[in-house]
Amino acid sequence: MIRCHLGRLMGERKLKISDVARDTGINRGTLTRLYQETVERIEVDAIDRLCRYLGVTVADLLEYQPEE
Repeated sequence: MIRCHLGRLMGERKLKISDVARDTGINRGTLTRLYQETVERIEVDAIDRLCRYLGVTVADLLEYQPEE
């Protein structure tokens, strides 16, 4: 399972989905699904924009957790 830490990262920075959408150009629906961890796929470009915007690495944003 891939875990997305966007919600935690945004909370630490007190960011709203609308702020991130405006500043990155990523669709609000995509950000909402990432925030709620319901996303099924994401473009590499969106990951790149989020990492650059938040100043984090891919490993900070996404985490692999093996299914038990």
